[in-house]
Amino acid sequence: MATVHHWTGLEAKALRRALRMSVRAFADRLGVAVATVSKWESKLADTEPRPDTQAILDTALGQAELSVHLRFETLLSEMTGSVTITRRHVTACGPRSWEYESWTDDLDRVVVALSHQNFAFADSLLSRWLGRFKAAELDDKGLYLFARSTALLGDLKRDQGTVIGPLSAHHSYADARGIFTQLDIPRRVAQIDLSLAVVTEMSGRLEIAACDYEALAVDARLSRRDRARARLWVGTALSKGGRHEYATRVMTAATRDFEDLTEPDDWSVAHQKLALARRGTGDLTQALHLIDIARSSGTTDSPMQRVRLDTAHGHILLSDTATRDDGLVVLDQAANMAAQYGLVHQLRSIEGIKAMGAGPTGPRQR
Repeated sequence: MATVHHWTGLEAKALRRALRMSVRAFADRLGVAVATVSKWESKLADTEPRPDTQAILDTALGQAELSVHLRFETLLSEMTGSVTITRRHVTACGPRSWEYESWTDDLDRVVVALSHQNFAFADSLLSRWLGRFKAAELDDKGLYLFARSTALLGDLKRDQGTVIGPLSAHHSYADARGIFTQLDIPRRVAQIDLSLAVVTEMSGRLEIAACDYEALAVDARLSRRDRARARLWVGTALSKGGRHEYATRVMTAATRDFEDLTEPDDWSVAHQKLALARRGTGDLTQALHLIDIARSSGTTDSPMQRVRLDTAHGHILLSDTATRDDGLVVLDQAANMAAQYGLVHQLRSIEGIKAMGAGPTGPRQR
């Protein structure tokens, strides 16, 4: 649900339009003069309602239906872009305190939206802030939020399958890395390096990705969990390159780390990766055992993870002539969900698996 920490005429106008009310009807609902609402809408972000009216606007938004909240978010994002030029004299010294709070809250909401593959909503929130400010106008606090926003935009592009190019995950991550380097935040720089290694793997440069992961697996800038993820992804890249036995040993070590760290979701993902590695060696019995563990463990049930699990399961079933038809059914289910949520990279992977058939060295899914 939308939250506004500090109302200006801009947010008030977006709320009126989201409620689909005339200026007069909106003024009547709030108990203010029509001239007051007209002033808000003419001055937009350059005027602020009185404190008592701020509370009334809070109530009006809080009582609104979900559809109104969604329209409010969309309208506010569009309107913010249209007034960016006229607000340059305001933003030159950086965001105001209430804008920092709203920006931080919106980034938390972006994380949740991305976890559910709600890409349109996440993109609208990020566009609101990345379109409102320029990096050169921001102080360190604003730059940090700008870098976080840019990194999350990279996550969005990566999950949508836009890996390389001027509007890609790689481009966004590189921009975010530059800002975090400027701010001298080594942990964030290393996390971006890990994301860039994922992009390298997704673009098919497996040996380079494996080397990057290996370096990050022992990088003291990262948390133990992130180092374990890097170790797991070393195995993923190796397995995609056909080095299944070595990949299994590396991923088994990462799995133990996730167990020690009590990270059930990562532990589940590790078993999914191990299952594909065992499939690569031809040990389908062990592969099915491991994928069953992955499917029955973990706490996250996002569309992305369901697609990944079903793709891995279908890939293993497709490798045995006795279960090939079942594998195709599971892969079709995964493809339908991937298409529904715009998971382009996963959809391409599924199509590749089906095209290659049951060969033990077919394509792997991230």
